[in-house]
Amino acid sequence: MKGTYILEISLQNDIELSIGSLGLIHFKKGLYYYIGSAMGPQGSSTLLNRVKRHLKKSHEKKRFWHIDFLLENNNALLTKIILIPCKIKLECKFARYFLQLADNFIPNFGSSDCNCKTHLLYFKKSNNLFK
Repeated sequence: MKGTYILEISLQNDIELSIGSLGLIHFKKGLYYYIGSAMGPQGSSTLLNRVKRHLKKSHEKKRFWHIDFLLENNNALLTKIILIPCKIKLECKFARYFLQLADNFIPNFGSSDCNCKTHLLYFKKSNNLFK
């Protein structure tokens, strides 16, 4: 199955992390939404397998995507996963929409393969985007 996914991540405290080529980033306490996609027809690049990979512990996988660095931090709690099965890539459309609603964003996070400002949006508190 192909599609787009959204990860809701709650940060319990302010943290600073070194995120691959992005360098040291300050993350404020609050709620983050990460938008990704998996458009492979089979294997590790399918929607379900991509999300399963994000759920693995850090010692079970190699850090590859920006989100891997954030998810391995003990202050980051993955609170919701939204799967959007689709044959076309909607990741950037969702990222641009969320950007209009967000309190802030982490520049260039998860968007090295597109022209988006980011794929990680910050909200000070829950806005009930997904009930």
